[in-house]
Amino acid sequence: MTATDTLPVPARLGRVSARLASLAGWRRLAVAAALGGLATFALPPAYALPVLLVAFPGLVWLLDGATTGRRAFATGWFFGFGHHALGLYWISAALFTDIERFWWALPLSAVGLPILLAMFSGTAAWLFHTLRARGFGGGLAKPLLFAACWVLLEWLRGHILTGFPWNLIGYGWVGVLPVLQSVSLIGIYGLTLLTVLVAALPAALPDPALAPRRAATALVAGLALFAALGGWGAWRLAGASGETVPGVRLRLVQAAIDQRLKWAPGEREKNVQLHLNLSAAPPASPSAEPVTHVIWPETAVPFFVDGDARIRQALASVIPSGGLLITGAPRSAVDAEGERRYYNSLVALDGSGAVEGVFDKFHLVPFGEYMPLRRWVPVGAIAGNGAEFSPGPGPTTLRLKGLPPVSPLICYEGIFPGAVVDAADRPQWLLNLTNDAWYGHTAGPHQHFAINQVRAVEEGLPLVRVANTGISGLVDAYGRVTQFLGLGERGFIDASLPKATDTSPPYARFGDSLFGLMLVGCFLGSLFPRHRR
Repeated sequence: MTATDTLPVPARLGRVSARLASLAGWRRLAVAAALGGLATFALPPAYALPVLLVAFPGLVWLLDGATTGRRAFATGWFFGFGHHALGLYWISAALFTDIERFWWALPLSAVGLPILLAMFSGTAAWLFHTLRARGFGGGLAKPLLFAACWVLLEWLRGHILTGFPWNLIGYGWVGVLPVLQSVSLIGIYGLTLLTVLVAALPAALPDPALAPRRAATALVAGLALFAALGGWGAWRLAGASGETVPGVRLRLVQAAIDQRLKWAPGEREKNVQLHLNLSAAPPASPSAEPVTHVIWPETAVPFFVDGDARIRQALASVIPSGGLLITGAPRSAVDAEGERRYYNSLVALDGSGAVEGVFDKFHLVPFGEYMPLRRWVPVGAIAGNGAEFSPGPGPTTLRLKGLPPVSPLICYEGIFPGAVVDAADRPQWLLNLTNDAWYGHTAGPHQHFAINQVRAVEEGLPLVRVANTGISGLVDAYGRVTQFLGLGERGFIDASLPKATDTSPPYARFGDSLFGLMLVGCFLGSLFPRHRR
């Protein structure tokens, strides 16, 4: 046993914090990047939340040693770069579907995107350092101030330049459904704020100006808070009825078509035929209720359905009597100025092949579906096969025959908290059509599915997700996955549609208002130590 082993925990942490604060140069930045990468393991599909109790205190201690705002920014930036480079590595997989055309974009996705996203964590670190230099955030208020700065910039990341709120820290709780129920009150940003706050509390333990017992009590109280949230969430789940909508039986078709073959000229009709075969297959159980509606994933039909009567008649052959086929497909239309536009759309067809409803994706993927720098980048969008899509109006509630009102979401439209339903015309369920085949067998599809689970809990609405290669499934209004098809599996799911909650959750009614009050409270709380001095 060494002398260090006999020291109390705060003293041991004091040595660690002092060592981290004293780091300089490339060592400081390398440790920051490593801690950022470590924090990624708290998120889907790993769900190793305890790593945050190392990653965030380590970042706070590194910032304690930053003598200037510039060094604080660099420390936070490298933390963010490590976090996003590891957490979003799978985006580069999309380029390998046609690497000969898009090789130039590989460094932009692998390095360029993490560079941009790290600007938010760098700014959060700079803001934290600046306020600390002015006397704010002393003692136990230090983790309070850090969490407020971090999540304020995370909220901005989700809104600036169309926003990209992917891999918020709160998504680590998807694996703990009782705690996840709290997003029905405070949303994913509120849960992220509480998570970062509690994870950063150990940073206050070695503070020489703070009684060790007081800091330890604060940490225990923070963990108790999540135990209380879990208890409340378990009670909420216990009261969930599990009822389904009568008279509705859905078939979700997952054809598992490789992205390289999806748009190949010689394969497109074969791909449609594969969907038709799966749609016409008998149910797994002869006694099962008959299917009323068939749902295919994003761009499952690689033709302009609304203008091709032959394709519509072929699709009509598998539509149940009195039911519908809902599929993703591209759409072309001429606008009021006479210009032809293209849309990434959802189309609903009845048994006669007539179009019963249309929804156009409204939140397009930059560089994937349109080029925001078109004037300077002489290439077309990646997912549009060189063409560019136009946005439709949304969110929108569709009323389709035999179904409750639905809010369609195509691909990553489901990642935006508070922006998935029309508040003036509230739906009764969410429908997400997507094609994650671009990303292969990586963490991306798992993260995408988990994010959609959270939308269901926030809105109190069941979510049906149909993906080309997975993960497809049904999620009830409490985030419970009732059925699913795993990544890369070919097949279908026959299932009833779960009901929405009896009343809309507070988050569905107030959005990020409660989170905003929490954030303001954290900033105000960090003022108290300065006031006392």
